[in-house]
Amino acid sequence: MAEIIDGARLPRTRVFSGGAHRPPAALLGAISIIAFLLVLEVLPRIGAVDPNLVPPFSEMIAALGRLLMTSLFWESFGATVFGWLLGLAIAVVAGGVLGAAVGSIRRVRDATATTVEFLRPIPSVAFIPLVVILFGTGWFPTFVLVVYASFWQVFVQVVYGAQDVDSVARETAQTYQLNWWMRVRYLTWPTILPYLFIGFRLAATVALIIEITGELIIGSPGLGKQIAIAQQSAATDSMFGLVIVTGLLGVAANILPKVLERSVLRWHPSVRREQSS
Repeated sequence: MAEIIDGARLPRTRVFSGGAHRPPAALLGAISIIAFLLVLEVLPRIGAVDPNLVPPFSEMIAALGRLLMTSLFWESFGATVFGWLLGLAIAVVAGGVLGAAVGSIRRVRDATATTVEFLRPIPSVAFIPLVVILFGTGWFPTFVLVVYASFWQVFVQVVYGAQDVDSVARETAQTYQLNWWMRVRYLTWPTILPYLFIGFRLAATVALIIEITGELIIGSPGLGKQIAIAQQSAATDSMFGLVIVTGLLGVAANILPKVLERSVLRWHPSVRREQSS
């Protein structure tokens, strides 16, 4: 392409943006992780931090390898994953159903708004003394806390989604006298579903945090309890090895809901824009 200035044809100058040669995000993420692990390996060995408190990363991995060979680790891992996923599933179903019902009926929404705004901000850990008194120190009190904390993440988002149903579409459905099931299937459900997945993504992370916290504080079976035992036994390498496992579970709690959301909501404009970019 060229420009004509005073009768002369001049080549058009091309401007290259600095982002044209920007490294991929995945590569930058991998480099940052490797740098962090190198720092974690070097600092204890040069005495910058006490190796008795924070051992080198290689010792954490070695301790984790020994733990992987024990049945106690896998029993604890299974208990954590079971409590996490079961509590999350119940919270998603309950929050989705109740959120859709409350959000769709204005009188119910107005009647419950004060109660919701009072209960929702209360931290789940504040109920630990109560659930221990009621249910003891087994797996159930932690399970109750997981359901409670995760429920609000889903419920609030679905209530917002139910209020976001297009008014013109609602009036059109009434004009054509669509029955309750058809309105839910073709109007309410497609509007609520993206909000439900937002709540699901938030709840997945919250549920895992509360599960590990409950195991640490209450002593429920799971990885959190084993972390507490390792800390009390001054086995810091094993403790950090278990922390690494919980970190990997946290990564899964972040990635898997996104993958599921992209699969289920392929038709939604936001997902289509994200996939095309």
